Amino acid sequence: MKKQLFLLGFAICSMTMVGQTEKKESWYFKLGGSYFVQTAATEFPTVGGNAALNKTYVGGKLVSEESVTGSFGEGFRTGATLDYRFNTRLGVEMGINYYSSTDKRMAQTTTDQIFVSGGRPVYNFKSVGQITAFDLAPALVLFLGEQNGFEPYTKVGVLVPIHGDLEITTDAITPSGIASPATLTVHSVDKVKPNPTVGFMATLGTSYKLGKNISAFAELEYRNFTVHGKSKETTEFIVNGQNALAGRTQAQIHTNYVDRLDVNSNNASTNPNGLDSTKSMDELSSYVGISGLGMTLGLKYSL
Repeated sequence: MKKQLFLLGFAICSMTMVGQTEKKESWYFKLGGSYFVQTAATEFPTVGGNAALNKTYVGGKLVSEESVTGSFGEGFRTGATLDYRFNTRLGVEMGINYYSSTDKRMAQTTTDQIFVSGGRPVYNFKSVGQITAFDLAPALVLFLGEQNGFEPYTKVGVLVPIHGDLEITTDAITPSGIASPATLTVHSVDKVKPNPTVGFMATLGTSYKLGKNISAFAELEYRNFTVHGKSKETTEFIVNGQNALAGRTQAQIHTNYVDRLDVNSNNASTNPNGLDSTKSMDELSSYVGISGLGMTLGLKYSL
């Protein structure tokens, strides 16, 4: 609700200024690069049945455990923007951006020996996630007036992801069987596809004239949105250096994320008939955050 009221107030203020300013219609084009830092950390979702925990075992005993938190709001972005300026105060922008987050640890277990606890083997593994995405960013721009070559401005808008995924890479040293002393080196890659979502962004920036049609610009941007998983697919499964993906079942390779599990779900924990390995597994959906505060530097060319 606060976002809607803020956007409405910004729009009303901007429209009021339209009648108070002289005409200065123009098109301009911007290219820029950004670096973002995360602004909020939440607990990561379960990864391959492993909770978002960092566990350490010594001699078969748990000696430390901590929640793994964070977001995918830290990373690099490049983008291009086409803009139309109605007058000296008001304009609109349409940006297209490519974002690549930094790697984030999502779950890890470290142990000095493999052992069985609760009927399950405990072994060394680490899961790391990274988000890459393209998004569209329409925005309303309010120019604050030019002085000594500098022209500060502010803008608000929305972020609409159009393509991307969360890639989770897991490396593990697992036992070849429940009671077997032999081990296997396993490398897997899972790609999570998102449901459609919309985020919010607010920016404060300034441009500086370098020539008749070209300017440099700098922007401080806050963005906030979350991604809701739709499906997951294992794209790599390598055991001891050999491709073993063909030996995986449909349920092991494909996952559908749902809001509720019941007796009709393809999940062994709720379906009395167990898991049908010939079909995609159903698992509860989860959210990851991509909120961040970033600095953008670039060039602006007036057409």
